[in-house]
Amino acid sequence: MYDSDNEVTFVVLTSPINPQPASYGKKNGMWYASPSNQGWGAANKAERRKSSIIEADVSPSAASGSGLKASAGRVIRIINNLDHTVQCRVLLNLRTSQPFEEVVEDLGQVLKMTGAKKMFTGSGQEVRSFSQLRNEFADMDTFYLALGGGPGTTPASPERRSRSRAGMVAPIVAEEPPKGSVRQRARSKSRPRVLYAPENEIVRSNQEYTIVDALKEEPTKVTIKGLRRTFYPPIHHPSIDNSPPDKKLQIHWVHGYRGIDARRNLWVLPSGELLYYVAAVAVLLDREEEAQRHYTGHTEDIMCMDIHPSRELVASGQRGGRDRKSQAHVRIWSTESLQTLYVFGMGELDRGVTSVAFSQLNGGSYVLAVDAGREAILSVWQWQWGHLLGKVATLQEGLSGACFHPLDDNLIITHGRGHLAFWHRRKDGFFERTDIIKNPSRTHITSIQFEPDGDVVTADSDGFITIYSVDADGAYFVRMEFEAHTKGISCLVMLSEGTLLSGGEKDRKIIAWDSLQNYKKITETKLQESSGGVRTIYPQRPGRNDGNIYVGTTRNNILEGSLQRRFNQVVFGHGRQLWGLASHPDDDIFATAGHDKNIALWRKQKLLWTSQVAYECISLAFHPFGSALAAGSSEGHLLIMNSDNGASMLTLRVCGSPLNCIGYNLAGDMIAIGSQNGSIYLFRVSRDGYSYKKVNKIRGAQPLTHLDWSIDGVYLQTVTTDFDLLFWDVKSLSPEKSPMAMKDVKWATFNCTVGYVVAGMWNNRYYSSNSTMITTSNRATGQDMVVSGDADGYLRLFRYPCITPKAEYSEAKVYSGTLACARFLCGDRMVVTVGGTDASLMIWELIEE
Repeated sequence: MYDSDNEVTFVVLTSPINPQPASYGKKNGMWYASPSNQGWGAANKAERRKSSIIEADVSPSAASGSGLKASAGRVIRIINNLDHTVQCRVLLNLRTSQPFEEVVEDLGQVLKMTGAKKMFTGSGQEVRSFSQLRNEFADMDTFYLALGGGPGTTPASPERRSRSRAGMVAPIVAEEPPKGSVRQRARSKSRPRVLYAPENEIVRSNQEYTIVDALKEEPTKVTIKGLRRTFYPPIHHPSIDNSPPDKKLQIHWVHGYRGIDARRNLWVLPSGELLYYVAAVAVLLDREEEAQRHYTGHTEDIMCMDIHPSRELVASGQRGGRDRKSQAHVRIWSTESLQTLYVFGMGELDRGVTSVAFSQLNGGSYVLAVDAGREAILSVWQWQWGHLLGKVATLQEGLSGACFHPLDDNLIITHGRGHLAFWHRRKDGFFERTDIIKNPSRTHITSIQFEPDGDVVTADSDGFITIYSVDADGAYFVRMEFEAHTKGISCLVMLSEGTLLSGGEKDRKIIAWDSLQNYKKITETKLQESSGGVRTIYPQRPGRNDGNIYVGTTRNNILEGSLQRRFNQVVFGHGRQLWGLASHPDDDIFATAGHDKNIALWRKQKLLWTSQVAYECISLAFHPFGSALAAGSSEGHLLIMNSDNGASMLTLRVCGSPLNCIGYNLAGDMIAIGSQNGSIYLFRVSRDGYSYKKVNKIRGAQPLTHLDWSIDGVYLQTVTTDFDLLFWDVKSLSPEKSPMAMKDVKWATFNCTVGYVVAGMWNNRYYSSNSTMITTSNRATGQDMVVSGDADGYLRLFRYPCITPKAEYSEAKVYSGTLACARFLCGDRMVVTVGGTDASLMIWELIEE
C-alpha cells in the first residue's frame, strides 16, 4: 500500500517469510478486477489509471523489496472483530506520514470491513497511534479491527468515502518480476476502491465469534521451570469440571522383569506362582491361569526382597523418595491376601534399603535391613512388634547383600565390593565384626550360599567360587577355591540334594557342581545371546530334585527349563531403556521400542511378535490405517515395519539427531518427524504406509519432545525440552508465531504436555510437590479424559479439558523415576505406560469408582 507521496504504508503478506501471489493485479499485460469486480476496473480502463502496484517478489524481507527500511516495518496479524474467520498478515510501515486513522480504515478494507475506525489488542486495549505499536505493544503481533463504537460494536451503515482520499489499500502482487526491474504506478485520487485480501491469504476456522466473546475468558498463565507461559482459551470448549473422573487406575498387567540391576529377585510360592518385582510393584504370576496379582503398597521402586521361611510372607524394602510418605522403609505383607502386615524403618532408613533378609533358625522372627546411605547402617528388627534390636554402621561402600547364618540367628554376613564380614550380635545390641576379606581387595563378592553343615560358599566377580570353613577356635579359613566361570558369577543356589548351581553374568553359562564330591562339575548349559546373562536362579519346585529351574536374565527376561533341555521364555521384557510407545488406532494392541534394539507388538498381556532392528528406537507411531508402524531411532533413522508380522519394510536416514517424536496426519498421506535438532521433517506417504518421499524441512532451534497434527492437516503443535509450545504451518513451511491465532485450531490428538486445555496438570493445588514436571500426556479418543505422567513417577487421570489448578484426579505411583510415555488403548478402557530408564511396561485398567 502506498500513500499519496508514493510511500509504502503496508504490504499484505501470506506469512512473514513466504508470501503467496495475490489474486489480482497485472497478468499478460492486462489489469483484471479483484473479487466481485471491486477495486480496479476492467482491462480497457487500465491505461487511464495511475500506477499503484509494485510487481516485485516479496522476499524474506518484504520491507527491503518495497523500499521500506527493515527498522521501520513490522509484521502483524489483523483480525476482523465481527468475523474472526477473516484474518490476514500485513507488513506495516510504522514511519509512514499517513494518519493512523486512515491506515486503520484501509486495513479494514483488506478484511472486508467498511468504516473500520479502531484497532484493539487481544486484551481489549485500544491502539491509537504508530508510537504505541512501536513501544507499548511491541511484544504483541495480533490485533483486532473494529468499527467506530468499540471492540463489540455492531456494523454501522456504510458511509460514502471522499474521492480525494489518499490512504487506500493496494496489496502487493507477489509475482516474480524480471531481474533488475521494479516498476511503480502512481496513486490514483480519482475514485475510491475496496480491495479484499486474496483467498489464499485469509485464515478461516469453523467458528464464528466476536472479540467480546474472545475476552470473556482470561488467558491461563502457568509457571514452568521458573518461566511464566501464557495459553489462550479457545472460543468453544467443554465446560470446566474440576471433579475427579468417574474412573480410577488399576494395574491389569506388568510386562518385564527387573534383571538389569537387581539380585535375588525371583522366587516360587507354594501356590506355584512366580514372585518378582518391577519398579514399585511386586508381581505374582500364575502361569497356568495366565493371570497376575500385584502388591502395590510401595510408593517408590522396590530395591530388595526376601521370602519368609514359611514362604507365605514377604519382606520388601523400597527406595527413599522426596516427600514424607515416600520415605525408605520395609514392608511385611502376605502373599495370600496381599495385605500389609507391618511397616518399619520410617525415619530410621536413609536413602533406601539395599538388602533385607529373614532369620532362619527362629522361624523368621527377625528381619535385617541395610541402609543405602553413606554409612550403610545394618539394623536388626523384631518385625512383629516393630522393635529395633540393634544397629551398626558398616561404613562399607558397594555393599550388595546381607543374610542371617542358617544355624545362628545372631550371626549376620555382609558382602560386597572388596568386602566379606561376619557380624555377631550380642544381647546388649552391639555387634562384633570379623573381616574375612579386607580392603584394598578388588574382589567383589556377588553371592553367598551355605552348605548343610554351615560352611559358607561365596562367588565373586572374577569367576571364582570359594568355600570357607570354621576351625576349632571358631576362626574362618579358606577350605577350597576354584575357577568356575570365565568372568563374573551373578548367583549361587544350593539345592536340597547338595547340588550347587552357579550362573555366569558374562559367559551366560549355568553350571551344576556336586558339593558332596569336592565340587565336581556335573553338567553345564549356555543361554542364547538374545536372552542375556544369568541374574538369578530358582528351582521350579523347591524340595524336588527334578532339575527344572527358572532363570532371570540381565536382559529382563524370565526363562524356564533345565540343564538337560532347552530354555523357553516365560516373561519378555525390554533389556534396556524403554521410551517408544504407540497404540493402534482401531484395535486394543500397542507397540513398544527400546534401546535394546527390539520392537515388540502386544495385545494386552500377550506378546504377538518381536523384531530385532539395527538401531536404538525412541519413538513410535501407527499409520492411521494400522498397516504400518513407524519408529524413530536415536541416530536419526526412520524405520517402517509391517505391523502384522514385524517385517522391516523401509529404513530412511532423516538426519543425524535423535527423532524424539513422530506422527501421521489423519489422512495418512504425510508424516511429521520432530528431531533433537529442533527441526521438523515432512515426508509424503503412500496409501499403504510403506513408501515415503521427503517433502521438506521446517527449521527450528529447540529440541522437540511431543507432536500433534491438526484435524485438517494444516498445522502442527510441538513441545520443546524447555516446555515451550510451538506451532508450525505445514503448507507455508514456517513457524506460526501467534499463539492467539492458533487457539481455535482443532487437534487430531493431544500428546503435547502444555497448552490451555491441559494447563490444570501444572501447578495443581493437590500435588505434593510444587516442582512437578509433566513428561507425558495423552487425550482419550472420546475427548473426556486425559492421562499424564511426570518426572517423579506419578500417573494421573484427569477429566478433559483440564484447565484450572483446582482440577482433581485419580492417581497411582509405581515408578521412582521419569514416567516416559502413557497412551490410551483403542476404546479408552485401558492405559499403557513405559518407565524409561527402568524399562518397565504396565497396562492399567480404568474401573468405575
